[in-house]
Amino acid sequence: MFRRTFWFTAGAAAGVWATTKVNRKLKQLTPESLAAQAADKAIEAGHRLKDFALDVKAGMAQREAELGEALGLEAQNDPRALEHRRPAARDHSKHSYNRNEDH
Repeated sequence: MFRRTFWFTAGAAAGVWATTKVNRKLKQLTPESLAAQAADKAIEAGHRLKDFALDVKAGMAQREAELGEALGLEAQNDPRALEHRRPAARDHSKHSYNRNEDH
C-alpha cells in the first residue's frame, strides 16, 4: 500500500511539473511574446553595433594620432589642417562626362 501511495504521489508531482513546464513554453511561443523577444534582440544588436562603431572610431583616432606623431605632423585637431586632405568638389556641369576618356 505504501508503494502505491508513493508512486501515485511521484506521478502526480511529475505531471504537475511537466504541465507547468509546457504552459511556460507555450506562453513563450505566443505571437506577442515572440514579438517582444525579437524587439529586445533588435535593441540589443543596435547597442552592440553602436558600441562597435564607437570602438572603431576611437581606434581610428588613436591610430591617426600615432601616425601623425610618427610622421611629425602638427596641428592634428586644427580643421584647417584637414582641409588639404579633402578632395575638392569637381564642377561637372562645365564638362561632359566621357567614360572612355583617359584620366
